[in-house]
Amino acid sequence: MDARIIRAAVGAALLVVLLGASYRTPNFVVQTADPRLAEVFAKTAEKLRHDLAIEWTGEAMPNWSQPCVVTVHVGPQLGAGGATTFMFDRGEVYGWRMNIQGSVERVIDSVLPHEITHMIFASHFRAPLPRWADEGGATNVEHESERAKHRKMLVQFLQTGRGIAFNQMFAMTEYPPDVMPLYAQAHSLADFLIQQGGRRRYVAMLEDGMKTGHWAAAIERHYGIQDLGTLQTTWVAWVARGCPAISPSNATPEAGHTPSVLAASQRLPRPEPNLIWRVVDTNRQTKTAGQLYPIQRPGQVSPEPGAAALAAWAAESQPLRTQATRPQPIEQPKQIILEWSRR
Repeated sequence: MDARIIRAAVGAALLVVLLGASYRTPNFVVQTADPRLAEVFAKTAEKLRHDLAIEWTGEAMPNWSQPCVVTVHVGPQLGAGGATTFMFDRGEVYGWRMNIQGSVERVIDSVLPHEITHMIFASHFRAPLPRWADEGGATNVEHESERAKHRKMLVQFLQTGRGIAFNQMFAMTEYPPDVMPLYAQAHSLADFLIQQGGRRRYVAMLEDGMKTGHWAAAIERHYGIQDLGTLQTTWVAWVARGCPAISPSNATPEAGHTPSVLAASQRLPRPEPNLIWRVVDTNRQTKTAGQLYPIQRPGQVSPEPGAAALAAWAAESQPLRTQATRPQPIEQPKQIILEWSRR
Protein backbone atom coordinates (compact mmCIF):
# COMPACT_ATOMS: atom_id res chain seq x y z
CA MET A 1 0.00 0.00 0.00
CA ASP A 2 2.79 2.39 0.93
CA ALA A 3 4.58 1.64 -2.33
CA ARG A 4 1.42 2.31 -4.36
CA ILE A 5 0.88 5.59 -2.54
CA ILE A 6 4.46 6.59 -3.22
CA ARG A 7 4.14 5.70 -6.90
CA ALA A 8 0.90 7.64 -7.15
CA ALA A 9 2.48 10.66 -5.48
CA VAL A 10 5.48 10.50 -7.81
CA GLY A 11 3.17 10.17 -10.80
CA ALA A 12 1.12 13.16 -9.70
CA ALA A 13 4.25 15.24 -9.16
CA LEU A 14 5.53 14.24 -12.60
CA LEU A 15 2.21 15.20 -14.16
CA VAL A 16 2.40 18.62 -12.54
CA VAL A 17 5.92 19.09 -13.90
CA LEU A 18 4.91 18.00 -17.39
CA LEU A 19 1.78 20.12 -17.52
CA GLY A 20 3.46 23.06 -15.85
CA ALA A 21 1.76 26.07 -14.36
CA SER A 22 -0.36 28.76 -15.95
CA TYR A 23 -1.06 32.40 -15.23
CA ARG A 24 -3.84 34.46 -16.78
CA THR A 25 -4.13 38.14 -17.58
CA PRO A 26 -6.90 39.80 -19.63
CA ASN A 27 -5.21 38.96 -22.96
CA PHE A 28 -2.80 36.10 -22.25
CA VAL A 29 -2.77 32.69 -20.60
CA VAL A 30 0.86 31.71 -20.15
CA GLN A 31 1.76 28.07 -19.59
CA THR A 32 5.26 27.08 -18.49
CA ALA A 33 6.91 24.77 -15.98
CA ASP A 34 7.71 27.38 -13.33
CA PRO A 35 4.66 29.17 -11.86
CA ARG A 36 6.78 32.20 -11.01
CA LEU A 37 7.93 32.53 -14.60
CA ALA A 38 4.39 32.03 -15.86
CA GLU A 39 3.37 35.12 -13.93
CA VAL A 40 6.41 37.11 -15.07
CA PHE A 41 5.88 36.24 -18.75
CA ALA A 42 2.13 36.92 -18.62
CA LYS A 43 2.54 40.33 -17.01
CA THR A 44 5.39 41.17 -19.37
CA ALA A 45 3.31 40.19 -22.39
CA GLU A 46 0.40 42.31 -21.18
CA LYS A 47 2.65 45.34 -20.65
CA LEU A 48 4.32 44.88 -24.04
CA ARG A 49 0.95 44.64 -25.73
CA HIS A 50 -0.13 47.92 -24.14
CA ASP A 51 3.10 49.86 -24.56
CA LEU A 52 4.00 48.68 -28.08
CA ALA A 53 0.49 49.32 -29.37
CA ILE A 54 0.83 52.95 -28.24
CA GLU A 55 4.31 53.23 -29.75
CA TRP A 56 3.18 51.84 -33.12
CA THR A 57 -0.35 53.21 -33.45
CA GLY A 58 -0.73 55.98 -30.86
CA GLU A 59 -3.36 54.22 -28.79
CA ALA A 60 -3.83 51.14 -26.65
CA MET A 61 -5.77 48.21 -28.07
CA PRO A 62 -9.03 47.00 -26.54
CA ASN A 63 -8.91 43.54 -24.98
CA TRP A 64 -9.25 40.61 -27.34
CA SER A 65 -12.45 38.59 -27.14
CA GLN A 66 -10.40 35.56 -26.09
CA PRO A 67 -6.91 35.54 -24.56
CA CYS A 68 -3.89 34.21 -26.41
CA VAL A 69 -2.64 30.93 -24.98
CA VAL A 70 1.16 31.14 -24.74
CA THR A 71 3.28 28.03 -24.17
CA VAL A 72 6.82 28.88 -23.08
CA HIS A 73 9.77 26.48 -22.98
CA VAL A 74 12.64 27.96 -21.01
CA GLY A 75 16.27 26.88 -20.92
CA PRO A 76 19.66 28.58 -21.13
CA GLN A 77 20.66 26.44 -24.12
CA LEU A 78 17.40 26.76 -26.04
CA GLY A 79 17.49 28.83 -29.20
CA ALA A 80 15.25 31.89 -29.05
CA GLY A 81 12.24 31.54 -31.29
CA GLY A 82 8.60 30.71 -31.54
CA ALA A 83 5.37 30.53 -33.49
CA THR A 84 2.17 32.54 -33.33
CA THR A 85 -1.03 31.55 -35.10
CA PHE A 86 -4.21 33.52 -35.64
CA MET A 87 -7.10 33.95 -38.06
CA PHE A 88 -8.30 36.76 -40.30
CA ASP A 89 -12.02 36.50 -41.00
CA ARG A 90 -14.27 39.29 -42.35
CA GLY A 91 -12.28 42.02 -40.69
CA GLU A 92 -11.84 40.17 -37.42
CA VAL A 93 -8.66 38.68 -35.96
CA TYR A 94 -8.91 35.86 -33.46
CA GLY A 95 -7.71 32.37 -32.52
CA TRP A 96 -4.43 33.59 -31.04
CA ARG A 97 -1.96 30.84 -30.09
CA MET A 98 1.73 31.34 -29.31
CA ASN A 99 4.46 28.76 -28.71
CA ILE A 100 7.86 30.23 -27.82
CA GLN A 101 11.18 29.22 -26.32
CA GLY A 102 14.56 30.55 -25.22
CA SER A 103 16.39 31.78 -22.18
CA VAL A 104 14.40 33.87 -19.74
CA GLU A 105 16.28 36.97 -20.86
CA ARG A 106 15.72 36.42 -24.60
CA VAL A 107 12.06 35.51 -24.13
CA ILE A 108 11.45 38.78 -22.31
CA ASP A 109 13.56 41.18 -24.38
CA SER A 110 13.26 39.72 -27.89
CA VAL A 111 10.85 36.82 -28.42
CA LEU A 112 7.77 38.31 -26.76
CA PRO A 113 8.26 41.80 -28.25
CA HIS A 114 8.77 40.30 -31.72
CA GLU A 115 5.66 38.12 -31.58
CA ILE A 116 3.45 40.72 -29.94
CA THR A 117 4.38 43.27 -32.60
CA HIS A 118 3.09 40.83 -35.23
CA MET A 119 -0.13 40.60 -33.21
CA ILE A 120 -0.45 44.38 -32.92
CA PHE A 121 0.01 44.76 -36.67
CA ALA A 122 -2.59 42.07 -37.31
CA SER A 123 -5.05 43.71 -34.92
CA HIS A 124 -4.46 47.15 -36.40
CA PHE A 125 -4.45 46.34 -40.12
CA ARG A 126 -6.84 43.35 -39.97
CA ALA A 127 -4.91 41.87 -42.89
CA PRO A 128 -1.51 40.32 -43.64
CA LEU A 129 1.21 42.90 -44.21
CA PRO A 130 3.86 42.71 -46.93
CA ARG A 131 6.56 40.32 -45.78
CA TRP A 132 9.33 42.90 -45.44
CA ALA A 133 7.15 45.38 -43.54
CA ASP A 134 5.85 42.86 -40.99
CA GLU A 135 9.25 41.36 -40.22
CA GLY A 136 11.02 44.71 -40.35
CA GLY A 137 8.74 46.06 -37.66
CA ALA A 138 8.90 42.95 -35.51
CA THR A 139 12.70 42.85 -35.50
CA ASN A 140 12.84 46.57 -34.72
CA VAL A 141 11.63 45.95 -31.16
CA GLU A 142 14.11 43.20 -30.31
CA HIS A 143 17.08 43.63 -28.01
CA GLU A 144 20.08 45.38 -29.51
CA SER A 145 22.15 42.19 -29.31
CA GLU A 146 19.68 40.48 -31.63
CA ARG A 147 19.41 43.43 -33.98
CA ALA A 148 23.19 43.53 -34.31
CA LYS A 149 23.07 40.00 -35.72
CA HIS A 150 20.77 41.16 -38.50
CA ARG A 151 23.16 43.97 -39.40
CA LYS A 152 26.12 41.61 -39.59
CA MET A 153 24.24 39.18 -41.81
CA LEU A 154 23.04 41.99 -44.07
CA VAL A 155 26.58 43.05 -44.97
CA GLN A 156 27.48 39.50 -45.89
CA PHE A 157 24.40 39.08 -48.07
CA LEU A 158 24.98 42.31 -49.97
CA GLN A 159 28.63 41.46 -50.55
CA THR A 160 27.88 37.98 -51.87
CA GLY A 161 25.18 38.93 -54.36
CA ARG A 162 22.22 37.85 -52.23
CA GLY A 163 20.63 41.26 -51.82
CA ILE A 164 17.08 41.85 -53.04
CA ALA A 165 16.25 44.80 -55.29
CA PHE A 166 13.67 47.02 -53.66
CA ASN A 167 11.22 46.78 -56.58
CA GLN A 168 11.22 43.01 -55.97
CA MET A 169 11.17 43.19 -52.17
CA PHE A 170 8.27 45.62 -52.02
CA ALA A 171 6.27 43.40 -54.37
CA MET A 172 6.75 40.22 -52.31
CA THR A 173 3.63 38.74 -50.75
CA GLU A 174 5.31 35.36 -50.19
CA TYR A 175 8.76 34.44 -48.95
CA PRO A 176 11.54 33.81 -51.47
CA PRO A 177 13.49 30.52 -51.40
CA ASP A 178 16.52 32.43 -50.08
CA VAL A 179 14.63 33.99 -47.20
CA MET A 180 17.34 35.15 -44.82
CA PRO A 181 18.41 38.16 -46.93
CA LEU A 182 14.79 39.31 -46.86
CA TYR A 183 14.86 39.32 -43.08
CA ALA A 184 18.16 41.15 -42.88
CA GLN A 185 17.07 43.78 -45.40
CA ALA A 186 13.64 44.15 -43.81
CA HIS A 187 15.19 44.86 -40.43
CA SER A 188 17.64 47.35 -41.90
CA LEU A 189 15.13 49.22 -44.05
CA ALA A 190 12.60 49.43 -41.20
CA ASP A 191 15.37 50.78 -38.96
CA PHE A 192 16.35 53.30 -41.65
CA LEU A 193 12.77 54.56 -41.95
CA ILE A 194 11.85 54.45 -38.27
CA GLN A 195 14.92 56.44 -37.25
CA GLN A 196 13.77 59.19 -39.59
CA GLY A 197 10.15 59.42 -38.60
CA GLY A 198 9.37 57.10 -35.71
CA ARG A 199 7.17 54.04 -35.49
CA ARG A 200 3.85 55.80 -36.00
CA ARG A 201 4.98 57.29 -39.31
CA TYR A 202 6.12 53.82 -40.35
CA VAL A 203 2.62 52.48 -39.64
CA ALA A 204 1.05 55.43 -41.46
CA MET A 205 3.20 54.72 -44.51
CA LEU A 206 2.14 51.07 -44.42
CA GLU A 207 -1.52 52.08 -44.21
CA ASP A 208 -1.02 54.30 -47.24
CA GLY A 209 0.82 51.64 -49.24
CA MET A 210 -1.61 48.87 -48.38
CA LYS A 211 -4.59 51.04 -49.27
CA THR A 212 -3.29 52.23 -52.65
CA GLY A 213 -0.82 49.52 -53.63
CA HIS A 214 1.62 52.25 -54.73
CA TRP A 215 4.57 51.97 -52.39
CA ALA A 216 6.79 54.48 -54.17
CA ALA A 217 4.13 57.16 -53.72
CA ALA A 218 3.64 56.19 -50.06
CA ILE A 219 7.38 56.44 -49.40
CA GLU A 220 7.49 59.87 -51.06
CA ARG A 221 4.50 61.20 -49.12
CA HIS A 222 5.76 60.08 -45.73
CA TYR A 223 9.57 60.32 -46.10
CA GLY A 224 10.13 62.75 -48.96
CA ILE A 225 12.09 60.16 -50.98
CA GLN A 226 10.93 60.40 -54.57
CA ASP A 227 10.92 56.74 -55.61
CA LEU A 228 12.15 53.26 -54.71
CA GLY A 229 15.32 53.74 -56.75
CA THR A 230 16.32 56.74 -54.65
CA LEU A 231 15.32 54.92 -51.48
CA GLN A 232 17.52 51.97 -52.39
CA THR A 233 20.48 54.17 -53.29
CA THR A 234 20.37 56.19 -50.07
CA TRP A 235 19.79 53.08 -47.96
CA VAL A 236 22.78 51.28 -49.54
CA ALA A 237 25.00 54.28 -48.85
CA TRP A 238 23.79 54.33 -45.24
CA VAL A 239 24.59 50.63 -44.85
CA ALA A 240 28.02 51.19 -46.40
CA ARG A 241 28.72 53.85 -43.76
CA GLY A 242 28.01 51.33 -41.01
CA CYS A 243 24.34 52.26 -40.36
CA PRO A 244 25.04 55.39 -38.30
CA ALA A 245 22.32 56.94 -36.18
CA ILE A 246 19.96 59.15 -38.18
CA SER A 247 18.29 62.31 -36.95
CA PRO A 248 15.23 63.70 -38.73
CA SER A 249 17.29 66.68 -39.88
CA ASN A 250 19.91 64.38 -41.43
CA ALA A 251 17.66 61.73 -42.91
CA THR A 252 19.33 61.23 -46.30
CA PRO A 253 22.88 59.81 -46.21
CA GLU A 254 25.48 60.88 -48.70
CA ALA A 255 25.65 58.33 -51.47
CA GLY A 256 29.31 58.98 -52.27
CA HIS A 257 30.87 58.11 -48.92
CA THR A 258 31.75 54.43 -48.56
CA PRO A 259 34.53 52.58 -46.72
CA SER A 260 37.35 50.56 -48.22
CA VAL A 261 36.79 47.48 -50.38
CA LEU A 262 36.62 44.10 -48.62
CA ALA A 263 39.05 41.49 -49.91
CA ALA A 264 37.40 38.36 -51.30
CA SER A 265 39.36 36.19 -48.84
CA GLN A 266 37.71 38.00 -45.94
CA ARG A 267 34.16 37.13 -46.93
CA LEU A 268 32.29 34.80 -44.65
CA PRO A 269 30.73 31.52 -45.80
CA ARG A 270 26.99 31.39 -46.27
CA PRO A 271 25.30 30.51 -42.96
CA GLU A 272 23.32 27.30 -42.82
CA PRO A 273 19.56 27.85 -42.64
CA ASN A 274 17.83 26.82 -39.45
CA LEU A 275 14.25 27.86 -40.00
CA ILE A 276 10.76 26.76 -39.13
CA TRP A 277 8.47 27.38 -42.07
CA ARG A 278 4.97 26.01 -42.22
CA VAL A 279 2.18 26.94 -44.60
CA VAL A 280 -1.39 26.64 -43.42
CA ASP A 281 -4.23 27.20 -45.87
CA THR A 282 -7.81 26.54 -44.81
CA ASN A 283 -9.08 27.52 -48.26
CA ARG A 284 -7.25 26.10 -51.26
CA GLN A 285 -8.08 29.17 -53.33
CA THR A 286 -6.05 31.47 -51.09
CA LYS A 287 -2.37 31.20 -50.24
CA THR A 288 -0.95 32.01 -46.85
CA ALA A 289 2.62 31.72 -45.72
CA GLY A 290 4.68 31.18 -42.62
CA GLN A 291 6.71 33.92 -41.02
CA LEU A 292 10.36 32.94 -40.90
CA TYR A 293 13.13 34.15 -38.69
CA PRO A 294 16.85 34.08 -39.62
CA ILE A 295 19.67 32.61 -37.60
CA GLN A 296 23.01 33.96 -36.57
CA ARG A 297 25.51 31.29 -35.67
CA PRO A 298 27.60 31.87 -32.51
CA GLY A 299 30.91 33.49 -33.24
CA GLN A 300 30.03 34.88 -36.67
CA VAL A 301 31.52 38.33 -37.25
CA SER A 302 31.02 40.34 -40.40
CA PRO A 303 33.67 42.85 -41.52
CA GLU A 304 32.90 46.37 -42.57
CA PRO A 305 31.04 46.55 -45.91
CA GLY A 306 33.06 47.19 -49.05
CA ALA A 307 32.27 50.05 -51.37
CA ALA A 308 32.79 48.08 -54.58
CA ALA A 309 30.61 45.16 -53.55
CA LEU A 310 27.78 47.39 -52.38
CA ALA A 311 27.99 49.65 -55.41
CA ALA A 312 27.98 46.66 -57.77
CA TRP A 313 24.93 45.18 -56.08
CA ALA A 314 23.13 48.53 -56.15
CA ALA A 315 23.87 48.99 -59.85
CA GLU A 316 22.76 45.47 -60.78
CA SER A 317 19.54 45.62 -58.78
CA GLN A 318 18.52 49.23 -59.43
CA PRO A 319 14.71 49.23 -59.43
CA LEU A 320 12.37 51.00 -61.78
CA ARG A 321 11.50 54.63 -61.12
CA THR A 322 7.97 53.74 -60.14
CA GLN A 323 6.60 50.70 -58.42
CA ALA A 324 3.16 49.29 -57.63
CA THR A 325 2.78 46.19 -55.54
CA ARG A 326 -0.17 43.99 -54.74
CA PRO A 327 0.00 42.83 -51.13
CA GLN A 328 -2.40 40.18 -49.91
CA PRO A 329 -5.98 41.52 -50.16
CA ILE A 330 -7.26 43.26 -47.06
CA GLU A 331 -10.50 41.32 -47.08
CA GLN A 332 -8.70 37.99 -47.21
CA PRO A 333 -10.42 35.82 -44.54
CA LYS A 334 -7.79 33.15 -44.13
CA GLN A 335 -5.34 31.83 -41.59
CA ILE A 336 -1.78 33.03 -41.37
CA ILE A 337 0.98 31.31 -39.44
CA LEU A 338 3.82 33.30 -37.93
CA GLU A 339 6.80 31.13 -37.16
CA TRP A 340 10.45 31.82 -36.50
CA SER A 341 13.41 30.10 -34.96
CA ARG A 342 16.96 31.03 -34.13
CA ARG A 343 19.76 29.34 -32.27
